[in-house]
Amino acid sequence: MPVRATARAGSRRASAFLGRRSLTAHRRAWTAVFAAVACAAALLGAFSLVLGSLLLARPPVERYAGADAVVVADQRVSYTAKPWGSEPQTVTAHLPERVRLERSVVARAAAADGVARAVADDSVPVTAGDGASAVGRSWPSAALTAYELSEGRPPRSASEVVVDAALVTEGGEPGGHVMLQVDGAARQYTVSGVAATGHRGDAPAVFFTEPRLTALAGHPGTVDAVAVVAERDVSADALRASLGEAVAGHDGDERGPRVLTGAERGEAEHIDALGGRGDLLALLASIAGTVLMVALLVIATTISQAVHQRSGELALLRAVGATPRQLRSAVGRESGRVAAAASVLGALLSVPLGLLMRSLLTTDPLPLPVPVWLPVAAGVLGALLVALAARPVALLAARAVTRMRPAAALSAARAPEPGEPGRLRTGAGVLLAAAGLGSAGTAATQSGQAAALAASGAATSLIIAVALLGPWIARMSMRVLGAPARRAGGVSGFLAARSAAAHNRRLGAALTPIVLVVAFVCVQLAAATTLERAAARQSSDALRADLVVTGPAAGIPAEVAGAVRRAPGVAAATGLLRSAVVLAHREAGDPALDRIPVLGVTADQLPGTLDARVTAGDPAGLTGRGTVAVGKDRADDLGVGVGDEVELRLGDGTQVRPKVAAIYERSLGLGEFMLPREALAGHVSAPRDQQILVRSAAGDATAAVRRALAPYKGLAVRTATADDVRISPSSSDQGDALIIIGVGVIGGFALLAVVSTLALISVGRRPEFRLLRLVGTGRGQLLRMRVLETGLVTVAGLVIGTVVAAIPLLAFALPATGGLPYLPPAQYGVLVLAVTAAAAVGTLFPVGQGGRRGRGTG
Repeated sequence: MPVRATARAGSRRASAFLGRRSLTAHRRAWTAVFAAVACAAALLGAFSLVLGSLLLARPPVERYAGADAVVVADQRVSYTAKPWGSEPQTVTAHLPERVRLERSVVARAAAADGVARAVADDSVPVTAGDGASAVGRSWPSAALTAYELSEGRPPRSASEVVVDAALVTEGGEPGGHVMLQVDGAARQYTVSGVAATGHRGDAPAVFFTEPRLTALAGHPGTVDAVAVVAERDVSADALRASLGEAVAGHDGDERGPRVLTGAERGEAEHIDALGGRGDLLALLASIAGTVLMVALLVIATTISQAVHQRSGELALLRAVGATPRQLRSAVGRESGRVAAAASVLGALLSVPLGLLMRSLLTTDPLPLPVPVWLPVAAGVLGALLVALAARPVALLAARAVTRMRPAAALSAARAPEPGEPGRLRTGAGVLLAAAGLGSAGTAATQSGQAAALAASGAATSLIIAVALLGPWIARMSMRVLGAPARRAGGVSGFLAARSAAAHNRRLGAALTPIVLVVAFVCVQLAAATTLERAAARQSSDALRADLVVTGPAAGIPAEVAGAVRRAPGVAAATGLLRSAVVLAHREAGDPALDRIPVLGVTADQLPGTLDARVTAGDPAGLTGRGTVAVGKDRADDLGVGVGDEVELRLGDGTQVRPKVAAIYERSLGLGEFMLPREALAGHVSAPRDQQILVRSAAGDATAAVRRALAPYKGLAVRTATADDVRISPSSSDQGDALIIIGVGVIGGFALLAVVSTLALISVGRRPEFRLLRLVGTGRGQLLRMRVLETGLVTVAGLVIGTVVAAIPLLAFALPATGGLPYLPPAQYGVLVLAVTAAAAVGTLFPVGQGGRRGRGTG
């Protein structure tokens, strides 16, 4: 036993010695690995910071700052289904519209133990005389935001109001008059008082009497929320328990009302903040998953190339008596030390990078917290993920040499580089390529979400397949590109072509990061621009209106569309009430809840203002509360036709089963569902139109429409554009931020991988360049050879990457848009320039001095 222990100790010392000496001798090669690992750790840590900040984010408490608890209806909806061969699963989604409580909950909450006062809280959008947006509330609810009268008295009649100090202008003092528009023409109110608060929300408030506010809100049997002020010395936990017992299960909701205390009260104010956070989390998590895949691929490529370039050295060590365990341990120690040091640097860089990414996101009204411990935890997580992945990759890369017998290793040390990957790697690459093509074929036969998922899977499979089959692809590429290089480059072209043909494995490693960056960026950019272009085209084709009426953020009163319709010279006018529905369905067998934006329209006015290109049914039947028009792709997904029922949950969670009245094609521009306006009006937080589309009968009806709008404040009329009817905006700050994060950050990392991998390969070729100088190759010839090699690698990578991207993009675009994928030429040109520059830096710069060694003639 002591002999074995001594032997093991000696083996460990030998491995440590080999690791130290080799790390010093090959520091140039490990520099590229260090850069790739550090950047991977920084990216993973940055995404961890952003995701952690989002998970900790809560809506701010502003409106209910003076309340100890708030009772609200549950803003969530659930769907349970049994996936294939598994136990039932439940998914939950947040509803985009306010779910209201029965008014009887107010009395029950007031009767609960420990409650001093319970206040019914409703709100209505208000437009002041100068067009400013405000929120209308009842005077009893002023105490909830700690409003106090600074002048005057509370309102006593339906014609009196207390105004926020932020709204006070000339005539806004007590006894003066103010013009306010709620859900009709603006009318004059007497200002009975002015109130101010230290808690400023999104919009200033106007306070009516409670009966007047209830009448304006339009839902006398329900309330938005019930705010509770507790008696003195009643704890939050005790208040929550007593309120929960008093109001549980009395509003007909199977989930029952929720009692919110502390920081949770902000959820009652910003009902869709957590829903928006969930959507953003899902998108960022998807991008983070792509980052992890790219990071592992880059790390595997650089470490494998670094170890492979030393295969001759490792074989020689094996031939002179080093054991497989000693060699594996030495390589593992080298890679571990490099990865550990790089991960520490990456962890430090992840903090400013994560804060920069966080600053790009628009999360109003959701502030993103950054606790002191979060950057540290995020950096450590990113460093650990990368450091743990590095050592197994290095051991796997050294496996082929370390398993050889000494005599065979001696032969391998003198043998040229093998040109083909092993059978396992080749088989895995072929299987992944077949899987990618199969997924692309599946995407081409599907539509909607199923096509997008299949195309995404195809892109991922094909990119990894290219990495595994790199040497084979390199050999075929050089057969195509080698001949032109030989003819055009003379001696330098001959050397470049022969070198590329003789080192397929090395060339495959060089191609992998280029293919990765080209395919990834093309897929990400082209998928968005293809849908954007198709949606813009469909919106433009659908538009029949020549004018549009727009209003303030509070929306346009419901009666305005009728007033415009009655104006002389107007042939048709329909208000667009925007909301969302929740669709329960299955994705690959798993239950899913999708929030889908919808339009509420007036059926008899639709033909004159919008042409959805109906393929079945009649849009005139889109009336009442029990009908719906469905986009063709969604109808195919659901397997429904005209006369069939579709199960939907409206924005406030109300479950409906409307009959399909029509099926239309232009769903990318107009949305996947259109409902009658009256079907949506009772299920939105505020039944106000966002736009009114107007079709002139003859000539221009702008002047007549302006006269019809005169009694209303804050409204304007202008020429209609395709953006006015699009179901979603053509661009947004959030979308731009996600593009920057998804394409800019990951694409930049992939470009760095191009530089580091090619630099690593170039450093390993220094002896080759010295030998070429010794046998007479001139400096100019050597430089031209490297330039031609760089061109060969760049052209091959661009072409292969474009083809890899084109396969899933075609499969996605054809069923989704009926056309070819589209990437703006300028964006593709920038990508080509960036890849070319990165390849030039990685190939030419590291060996810029190598050509001086040796003497030869040009």
